[in-house]
Amino acid sequence: MSRMVKFLLVEDDEDHAELVKRNLRRARVANSVTHVPDGVEALAFLRRDEKYPDAERPDVVLLDLKLPKLDGLEVLAAIRADEELRDLPVVILTTSDAEADRERAYEHHVNSYLVKPVDFEKFRQMVNDLSLYWGVWNVLPPRTDE
Repeated sequence: MSRMVKFLLVEDDEDHAELVKRNLRRARVANSVTHVPDGVEALAFLRRDEKYPDAERPDVVLLDLKLPKLDGLEVLAAIRADEELRDLPVVILTTSDAEADRERAYEHHVNSYLVKPVDFEKFRQMVNDLSLYWGVWNVLPPRTDE
């Protein structure tokens, strides 16, 4: 049984962010996609700090690696070190196919590592498949009260 999924998209490239949001909406499995442009904002959102006191916990974090202020690997490490966030599914969505980046991501227990295809149609298909996996096929844990 599928349910609507709340995504947090952490992406500094506005064009990439818009493509991801548009394709998640098109796949009709996301009832919300919240976008933040950097790692500091992502952690503030997840921790309900500063300007996000009423933020709803996402079901899945889509995390770019190359971010300003705090890079994706630092954000991932902070999520895994936080007692309240460590079980949150995190998917790296990046242009980096560097072995060192993949290795470090998996050392920090990332749930998935996806390299953004350069070809637009392949990128669209990857986001569609990602949304189907997290929204239809994967069984998420029950939501707790926010």
